[in-house]
Amino acid sequence: MRESEIERRLAVSVKRLGGMAVKFVSPGLDGVPDRIVLLPGGKVAFVELKAPGKRLRPLQEKRKRQLEGLGFPVYMVDRVEQIGGVLDEICSP
Repeated sequence: MRESEIERRLAVSVKRLGGMAVKFVSPGLDGVPDRIVLLPGGKVAFVELKAPGKRLRPLQEKRKRQLEGLGFPVYMVDRVEQIGGVLDEICSP
């Protein structure tokens, strides 16, 4: 399965929960996650999407650590089957 299909399914799943999966582009700051997931109740997380079996690049690992250091959850999704679990984690208190 292609990364774009996984990304599309994430967006659909988030919308079903009443949220938004906003494409995240940051000019001048490379390596940021693909999507910011915004869910009801003020739940926010970043999600990097990859084709199955692909890994984060070193700069993406660095950005992940930076965002987590600021207290934001960051997830890497490379399989459709992960989406439900990630959204459950984001929604949990």
